[in-house]
Amino acid sequence: MEKLKILVVDDESRMRKLVRDFLIKQEFEVIEAEDGEDALNKFYEQKDIALIILDVMMPKINGWDVCREIRENSKIPIIMLTAKGEESDELQGFDIGADEYISKPFSPKILVARVQAILRRSGKNEEEMMEIGGITVDKLGHQVRVDGKELELSFKEFELLTYFIENKGIALSREKILNHVWNYDYFGDARTIDTHVKKLRSKMGDKGEYIKTIWGMGYKFEVET
Repeated sequence: MEKLKILVVDDESRMRKLVRDFLIKQEFEVIEAEDGEDALNKFYEQKDIALIILDVMMPKINGWDVCREIRENSKIPIIMLTAKGEESDELQGFDIGADEYISKPFSPKILVARVQAILRRSGKNEEEMMEIGGITVDKLGHQVRVDGKELELSFKEFELLTYFIENKGIALSREKILNHVWNYDYFGDARTIDTHVKKLRSKMGDKGEYIKTIWGMGYKFEVET
């Protein structure tokens, strides 16, 4: 079986080696880039990269700008790494299309677990279409259309919407959403979900009203009949 290819981008060679060694142990193929410019070159050269682990603070081109450019060309999952733990940094990461956000220092085992979870979910080849309230979800093609118009959703936004629709009419706690959509034991707070829901609602326009807030608990997807 062909190994999945991961692009690891960090200007610290020690950090790249740490991440690379853990990924190789899990049978991934690893490509390294030492700065933002190198990352974009590798991204365009390699057409079969499955996921990118991207540091924020780098020379030449920073991680934010690398993420923005990649998002203009691809929906490939991106995990952002940063030494900063400020809320504004995390929100910016999600705002430009990052799928995960991990602050340094971090456990390599947790990072690898998140990589595996993302790839496991993105690799689901379910030939299934879902239609509800003017929303069409193509799970195989990873596409969403609202009233016939395609939405540009990030990987996590797509997974979140799919989970909501699959559980329509059911009140879902934030903990349950994290465990299912993020698919690992999450030790952060609800800000991650709330940020993604806010972005998802905005992209869905009027249909964003289908995602109801259950105060003090979580969310429920409900289509008015």
